[in-house]
Amino acid sequence: MSIRIPSLGAVLALLVALPAWSQSADGVGAMYRCPGNDYNNTITASEAEKLRCKKVENASVTVIQSAKPGASAASAAPPSPPVAAIADPMSPADAAALRTRASNARRSLEVRLKTEEGKLSALEKEFNGGEPERRIDEFDFQKYLDRVARMRSEISRKQIDIAELRREIDKLPTP
Repeated sequence: MSIRIPSLGAVLALLVALPAWSQSADGVGAMYRCPGNDYNNTITASEAEKLRCKKVENASVTVIQSAKPGASAASAAPPSPPVAAIADPMSPADAAALRTRASNARRSLEVRLKTEEGKLSALEKEFNGGEPERRIDEFDFQKYLDRVARMRSEISRKQIDIAELRREIDKLPTP
């Protein structure tokens, strides 16, 4: 049994090293970095030398190829420097749709803000400056204090909600 384990380990090591050894031995599949950050593994060593590409050693490279209209990947001319793309102006229909969505969102948020402000004013009225009226079921003073604490936390949550709604409304463009 002890003889099988080392031989199995040797076979596994050989299987792992074999693809890398065969790949580097014949040069096929070697990764080259060409000028302009163009990575290529389909060219030969002589082509890479002509294109002034450098071989990438022991690096895991993931390349996502994008289509370049009118240009070949292995052209001998050095790539031109990147030019800032000018954004296409928005069509009038798109601009109108965007304004409509923004105004609808603003209207919806304003309605929600009004309802939240109404709820807050009702809570503050019931809270009565920290001394709400005692209910019949609050014969124990601790129950009354617990309800006052709950009311305080509800009021603070409503104030936070209202502040968030106002921030969202401020982010939207004005009509």
